[in-house]
Amino acid sequence: MADQRGLVRADLVDLLTRAQRALARDLGTVLEEEGVTVDQWRVLRELSTGGRTMGDLAMAVEIPHPTLTRLVDALVDSAFLYRSQSPTDRRKVAVHVSDPGRAKLDRLEALAAAHEQALSTRLGTDTVTHLATLLRTLP
Repeated sequence: MADQRGLVRADLVDLLTRAQRALARDLGTVLEEEGVTVDQWRVLRELSTGGRTMGDLAMAVEIPHPTLTRLVDALVDSAFLYRSQSPTDRRKVAVHVSDPGRAKLDRLEALAAAHEQALSTRLGTDTVTHLATLLRTLP
């Protein structure tokens, strides 16, 4: 889309996509030292408050089921997560964070907090706080 002067303007979706990819790439580099991807960290964070079925987890982290299954399989293989039969529906499987997973999440959270602090230092705390507030209002 071009404005009256003929300059190309990026739309909001493009700007948000670019920002998300850049932030995820930077955080991914940091988390890679712990052998975890950004999406695996997000899954661990989501499960830290309690177990969930795969369907509930997929909706919460907005990751397609096949991709989520691979992520969860890797975290189960690393003993950070475990599966159990859902107590409310025997046909469903719930996923939970293990004790080693909680210890791993503590380390990942510290790395993510340091990453966010560096971003706040670079952009200004008020800017980052305002941006986070605006983004929370989006659907």
